[in-house]
Amino acid sequence: MFVDEVDIHVTAGDGGRGCVSFRREKFVPRGGPDGGDGGGGGSIFIVASSSKNTLVDFRYHPIFKARHGDHGQGSNRTGQTSADIDIEVPVGTLVYEKSEGLQLVADLAVEGQRVRIAKGGHGGRGNARFVSSTNRAPRRSEPGEAGEERFLRLQLKLLADVGLVGFPNAGKSTLIARISAARPKIADYPFTTLTPNLGVVTMSGDRSFVVADVPGLIAGAHAGQGLGDRFLRHIERTKVLVHLVDVSGASGRDPVNDFDVIVEELRLFDPQVAAKPQIVAANKIDALDDPSALERLDAHVRRRGLPIVHMSGVTGDGVDELLEAVWRRIVAARDAAPPAPESPEALAPHHA
Repeated sequence: MFVDEVDIHVTAGDGGRGCVSFRREKFVPRGGPDGGDGGGGGSIFIVASSSKNTLVDFRYHPIFKARHGDHGQGSNRTGQTSADIDIEVPVGTLVYEKSEGLQLVADLAVEGQRVRIAKGGHGGRGNARFVSSTNRAPRRSEPGEAGEERFLRLQLKLLADVGLVGFPNAGKSTLIARISAARPKIADYPFTTLTPNLGVVTMSGDRSFVVADVPGLIAGAHAGQGLGDRFLRHIERTKVLVHLVDVSGASGRDPVNDFDVIVEELRLFDPQVAAKPQIVAANKIDALDDPSALERLDAHVRRRGLPIVHMSGVTGDGVDELLEAVWRRIVAARDAAPPAPESPEALAPHHA
């Protein structure tokens, strides 16, 4: 099951309370206070892991609680600090705090990235800490601090170099199955693809990139029509878009109009997404029944200054040409990309 948005509740551990104790031993006059400090409560961290690709686990386990720190003891013994909890999430997960809307806490875009989302409370001080020249036998101690409690929303945005977009049944799933090891469901009815698919494309010369096939778009997708904007966010991180257009005529639609509808939906969803480098793939040329439709699409796309490749995901014609064109634009996008910003450090290091 592919789940890309969940709510969770995290509570860090409270600190242990300090101890009030006095040393009472035979032959040790005026032993004095020896109450130890409480131990620190466990903190909760979120870790980006490539071994995860969905948030489904959190649908059945949305509550996380770290253990409290142990209380201090006599003989100046400090309570044990509780272990931290690491919560593994897929790379590309955004963490929002649910307080008066959603506020971004962390963007886990790098494998192994680890951020603290709930800080454990410090342990309280024991009475040995309060000895002074005027108070030789203090009878006070401190309770431990409460651990942080947060209500969070996790939202997954897939990390891929290339996003495949187009109308339902444009051939996206067939293409990703041909160029990678991904095996999405393929059928001749609309919305066969109900969840995004990721595939790794391997080319000659030790070249590779990740491609994402998102469910088909229709007019009004940006406003939630069809599968709508639920999956559009998965192409926000891509470097290049491959826009597949069915030119076979089997759909009964005009390829030029199909192209314009998808471009407009991308613009309405996010102008920055629409401005990404785009390659148009005129697909299903093996079943082309009206060459003039392909000619009109060619002219229309070239007027916009976009490259177009004629191909067939079924027969493989033009696929190599498409991959080479995609690779050139990926390299250009990587070279032009600014350094990735660091994650917010509102999540300070764990207490000592």
